[in-house]
Amino acid sequence: MSLRIIFMGTPDYAVPALRAIVAAGHQVVAAYSQPPRPSGRGHKTVKSPVQQTAEELGIPVFTPTSLKTEEALQQFASFEADLAVVVVYGLLLPKAILEAPKYGCINIHASLLPRWRGAAPIQRAMLAGDHETGVTIMQMDEGLDTGDMLLQDVLPITTSSTSPELHERIFYMGSSLVLEVLRDIELGDIDPQPQPVEGVTYAEKLSREEGHISWSEKADDLERKVRALNPWPGVWFDYKGERIKVLESEVAHLPYDGEPGTVLDEAMTVACGENSLRLLKVQRAGGKPLPTREFLNGMPIKIGDVLA
Repeated sequence: MSLRIIFMGTPDYAVPALRAIVAAGHQVVAAYSQPPRPSGRGHKTVKSPVQQTAEELGIPVFTPTSLKTEEALQQFASFEADLAVVVVYGLLLPKAILEAPKYGCINIHASLLPRWRGAAPIQRAMLAGDHETGVTIMQMDEGLDTGDMLLQDVLPITTSSTSPELHERIFYMGSSLVLEVLRDIELGDIDPQPQPVEGVTYAEKLSREEGHISWSEKADDLERKVRALNPWPGVWFDYKGERIKVLESEVAHLPYDGEPGTVLDEAMTVACGENSLRLLKVQRAGGKPLPTREFLNGMPIKIGDVLA
């Protein structure tokens, strides 16, 4: 027995789930993804990773800019799908779309709902200093990640976890969990659980300006920010009008009572609101990522300089 599935996703993190569903023998009758967009220095139009993968697998791909039109709804309904699986798709699904498949639409959400509903759950969990995150397979409704929970699993956030690493691990975990949910649906053994009323938090969309370092923050918070916000929007400071990205860092404990942002030593340890942050790898605009000591050969930031 197999299900007729519409797969809806866009970035590379969604690809493992698509491949897992196909490999498990389900019939993916259509894939929906964000339209091809200009990318790279040449601004060449590039198809999304999900579109590329779906085409490789011989799955028809659709890239509407909206699902709210009658035409879009009729096309979606024409597939007579049992279920839609949604993984970082990028478009709002109206009620008519949510209700079109026999079993509705389910979502692989990268948090332990109801904590971190919304657009950036992994990064927000890291920034908040959470010790764990995970995956929730959720029955979608019209709310913002408010639907019933079908299955969850937990993943620890360690002191060395990075946003890309957690994204990869979470969505591979999600691709396994969604197969369990599909099996339960086939067997009629699904047991949706309402989300708890308590513990709701919202993972607001990231902005570019969040990456600007405020040296008055605690060094521990800034170190987490470096791991959470790379590669996008990136973490950066200004020095003599030039934006410098911080790619790796560690907390240091140097005694200093002066102004936050002051460079304390030749290893580029910088005073913060509490403790200090040692910059391990940095990058000039248009330049290569470099270990700090190599970086300082081309940009002689001195002890006592104040970074903005």
